[in-house]
Amino acid sequence: MEIAQSREHAPLSHREDNSGQEEAEAGSPHEALFLVLAYLPLFELLAMSEVCMSLRDAVEKDVLPWLNIIVERPLNLRLSDEILMKVASKANDRLRTLALINCAWISDDGLQRVIDKNPLINELYVPGCTGLTPNGVIRAVQKLSEHHHSLKRLQINGIYNMKKEHLETLHYYMLTNQTKQQVQKKQRPLLYHNFRKFQAYRWDEFGRIIDVEICPRCNEVRMVFDCPREECRRKREQYSLIDCRMCKFCIPRCEECGRCVKPEDLEVAVCTDTLCSDCWVQLSKCNFCNKPCCGQHADLQISSSGSTEWICGVCHDQFLTGSDDVEQ
Repeated sequence: MEIAQSREHAPLSHREDNSGQEEAEAGSPHEALFLVLAYLPLFELLAMSEVCMSLRDAVEKDVLPWLNIIVERPLNLRLSDEILMKVASKANDRLRTLALINCAWISDDGLQRVIDKNPLINELYVPGCTGLTPNGVIRAVQKLSEHHHSLKRLQINGIYNMKKEHLETLHYYMLTNQTKQQVQKKQRPLLYHNFRKFQAYRWDEFGRIIDVEICPRCNEVRMVFDCPREECRRKREQYSLIDCRMCKFCIPRCEECGRCVKPEDLEVAVCTDTLCSDCWVQLSKCNFCNKPCCGQHADLQISSSGSTEWICGVCHDQFLTGSDDVEQ
């Protein structure tokens, strides 16, 4: 403690000398650290730049780690147009992937400034960026399509007021007749439960160019999901029927298995998410209300001390508040 206090009250020049001496004694970072910089998420990359001067210079001067910018929690809540422009500028106009996941503070103008400086972006993901408008997205896609259709994939789920005519315009800029046929051949079924666990910037695994389409039932621009139920899959493959291929608002889907849920099989979890009867039976239940938790909300389970049983947060607050026999 005395050493820490003496360092804290020491003159600035003396502390700088000691810092340099300590870094020299510790030696340079292992070379392997420089090799992994390009594979680090943005949050870890920025944290790495604060470790020492060698890593800071490597992060600042090397373009490779900045070619694919992926902003997600917790940075997405702090990202503004100005910060985005500073981060994107580190790619030296060579940005390839821009993924802004639920970045509500990004505006059309902020996105367009990045696009203008980086016209070779081939993957653009802006799901849940509620500050963007359909016209702003179209303007960005139009700019990127000028360079020999360099934009290969687009994700816009959660953009407000997206209409059928907007989607048609996006398809016009992104798809030629040849690429339309290629996309249809490569498309894999999009299952609801898999997508919930999915990372948006790995959208290429589904073989689709744009994540949203027109729902067959409500005719709105939304995510449209396939069904893994054997009966539904057989109808789709043999008869091209799409009875349950629609958005999550038009038909309930099980949070665990992604199947369409018929009214007589509809069950509810602690988190109020939908479950089918089969998954409801298999999941463990709250010791008070006899409701399960889906895999996405397992944090709602509060385990009893010395027991494998658990209670949900709702029952804990209602019946056991102040008791010491449960632990998070």
